[in-house]
Amino acid sequence: MADLPADRLSTEPPFTNVGIDVSGPWTVSLRRTRGGLAHSKRWAVLFTCTSVRAVHIEVIESLDTSSFISALRRFLAVRGPVKLIRSDRGTNFVGACKELKIPSNVDNASVEKFLLDQGCVWKFKVPHASHMGGSWERMIGVARKILDSMFLQLGTSRLSHEALSTLMAEVAAIINARPLIPVSTDDPFILTPATLLTQKVSVPSAPVGDWIKDLHKSQWRQVQHLAQTFWDR
Repeated sequence: MADLPADRLSTEPPFTNVGIDVSGPWTVSLRRTRGGLAHSKRWAVLFTCTSVRAVHIEVIESLDTSSFISALRRFLAVRGPVKLIRSDRGTNFVGACKELKIPSNVDNASVEKFLLDQGCVWKFKVPHASHMGGSWERMIGVARKILDSMFLQLGTSRLSHEALSTLMAEVAAIINARPLIPVSTDDPFILTPATLLTQKVSVPSAPVGDWIKDLHKSQWRQVQHLAQTFWDR
């Protein structure tokens, strides 16, 4: 086995080096019409910190470059500057890299000339080499498998865009509450990505409440039920 990339062992702040992938699509209801509900598709962009293994999720309306750039800007506004971005060669990722004029390993000369410490470099993995993105594809694989099964069981989605965005925030919080190291009965402290992000030490707990009784009364109760299901699975 080859050595780990340097950014996997970095001691820099969380989300300084990230891996990106997209999951979906899922159907949401936009508005009521005379014939019923108008539906549309949504995707989720999952940002994974390559060192502390924390995740951040943004909901997007399409797979085009513009929609992804908006999600990337929202991520940077919340999590701060990024020095290294890793992804596959999706057309929206390549297009965003060119639009934002971020040097990438598509042109090796540009990477060699890029010497600014506060700048950002975008590295695309080799085509058909999914193992090169295992550190972040593992995270989106787990989330996508559970979410797809949940929405399949739910049937025609009655979630709104707002409800889906709230659910994705809950999903990110649940994933970030997982232990990073084996938990010992001698030491009650649990090291999680959320601990490193928030600097708050607390034992993560599942969403509480019996929400299934009032699923059709309010969106937030349905979101809490889905968050509870995600936690259980």
